[in-house]
Amino acid sequence: MKGRLFTIAALLTVALAFPALAQKKYDPGASDKEIKVGNTNPYSGPASAYGAIGKSIAAYFRMVNDRGGINGRKLNFISYDDGYSPPKTVEMARKLVEQDQVGTPSNTAIHKYMNAKKVPQLFVATGATKWNDAKSFPWTMGWQPNYQTEARIYARHILQTKPNAKIAVLYQNDDYGKDYLKGFEDGLGPQAQKMIVAKASYEVSEPTVDSQILQLKSSGADVFFNITTPKFAAQAIRAAYDSGWKPTHYLNNVSNSVGSVLKPAGIEKAVGIITSAYVKDPTDKRWANDPGMKAWRDFMAKYNPDGDTSDPFNVYGYTVAATLEQVLKQCGDTLTRENVMKQAASLKRFRIDTLLPGITISTGPSDYAPIEAMQLERFNGHEFELFGEVISNEQ
Repeated sequence: MKGRLFTIAALLTVALAFPALAQKKYDPGASDKEIKVGNTNPYSGPASAYGAIGKSIAAYFRMVNDRGGINGRKLNFISYDDGYSPPKTVEMARKLVEQDQVGTPSNTAIHKYMNAKKVPQLFVATGATKWNDAKSFPWTMGWQPNYQTEARIYARHILQTKPNAKIAVLYQNDDYGKDYLKGFEDGLGPQAQKMIVAKASYEVSEPTVDSQILQLKSSGADVFFNITTPKFAAQAIRAAYDSGWKPTHYLNNVSNSVGSVLKPAGIEKAVGIITSAYVKDPTDKRWANDPGMKAWRDFMAKYNPDGDTSDPFNVYGYTVAATLEQVLKQCGDTLTRENVMKQAASLKRFRIDTLLPGITISTGPSDYAPIEAMQLERFNGHEFELFGEVISNEQ
């Protein structure tokens, strides 16, 4: 999978059409009664933990339809399993666009194809910087915080709290892992060459990362930056603990699920891990009586009863689906490709109650990065505890 962009499965797109006039305007995929939404998701394969996101999105749209849909139109959500495989993603994307006549999720393998077809690729579920390039790829928009920004936040914290740290880095050998690594090295600045004493990469086709962990441990590092997807994150946490290596452990946001990562690794082996957040953690007791999380739990009980309520990927899916719902509401009766992108790029401090306090969604014609703020958190053996202030890239 070398060179493939890490893609979570919630890349939502809508196949709609051209110039917006006062009367109703539609593309294939939209009508007076229906809007088709296409999605690909790794329900199987090495990133199958992200399947929870696609299932949560589908459940959210069932809830929307039960409420009467969006501007009187029901959502027809079509989601295919891409197995986290670029060739499969290309196949499924073409099927969605050319046969099902909807928009589709994307990754590096179909990035140019989707823009050539002028199909809106909304809210790609990845923080890779390449998805926020409004000038070169005007039909593609990311959603979550930028990987490089997130990594710089960890680097800043290390410089503040452990200026003499010896750092070891494990990263996935593709665009996803390298994006994080670049942001981390940029954040450390001139100290990067001195402070990073070991790096090890892995391919998603490898069975384990046990040998990489032993290699990193032997470097004598006292800080570990774990840039992995869920399966390998759980392996790395377990292997580090079992080897007796006890560094200060930073884990990238995309793998900080208690249900999908920390429990499989062994909860006791994850104590002290530092990560970041922008949505509310369903295991955090501070949200026990929070109205936004109460609404989410009610949603899970009714529309996604088989979903794990300790898994933040289910909060992620709910929140990204709510963002798309807002965009389509703003479109009114002008359901054209052009207007979908215009409305997606016109979100102003939009607030969803499952986002952390102080975090909102804003976009513009040249700003395709909806969420640009995060807060650090640390695992205490039961749940993650937030600490410090919300850190915004907009400030």
